[in-house]
Amino acid sequence: MKKFFASVAATALFVGGAGVAFADSHSEMSDKKDIVETASSKEDFSTLVTAVSEAGLVEALQGDGPFTVFAPTNDAFAALPDGTVETLLMDENIDQLQAILKLHVVAGKIKSKDIAEGTTEVETLGGETIEVVNDGHSITVGGAEVIMADVYTSNGVIHAIDGVILPE
Repeated sequence: MKKFFASVAATALFVGGAGVAFADSHSEMSDKKDIVETASSKEDFSTLVTAVSEAGLVEALQGDGPFTVFAPTNDAFAALPDGTVETLLMDENIDQLQAILKLHVVAGKIKSKDIAEGTTEVETLGGETIEVVNDGHSITVGGAEVIMADVYTSNGVIHAIDGVILPE
C-alpha cells in the first residue's frame, strides 16, 4: 500500500483563498508529527483514525508524502445513515472502506491559499476525480465543506471537512 501512495503523481491547485477557519498554532515548518499522529492527537478525528487503522492504511499515511488529507470529522461520520460506519469497519468490507478513505487523500501538499477560486477537479489516491470548489467564501471538496484548513504535518496537510466523500 505504501508504494501505491508514493507512486501517485502530485496534483496541484493554484492561488486562491477562502473564508475558512485555519488551524491555530500549527506552523508549517515546526510540526514533527505525521498525518496519522496529528489526526490521532485530535479528538474530532477519532472515527477517521479508527477507519484508517482498520483499513490497513496507517503505514501508507505515515509515508514520506507529501499528502493532502480532507479529513471528515466525527460529526461527518455520525451523519451517515445508521450502521454505515460499523458496516464499513467489518473485515468483509475492507476494500470498500479503503476506496472511501482514498477518496479523501490527494498526492501533494495543497494549502488552502493555493486553491484557485472556481472549480478544479483533482485525482485522489483512489484514482477517482473529485471537485474542489472555492467560491471566494468557502471551499468544498466532493461536496463537503472545509471547516478547518491547514493543519500542517511532517508529511503533508490536513483539512477538516464536514462530510464523508462517497464514491458515485
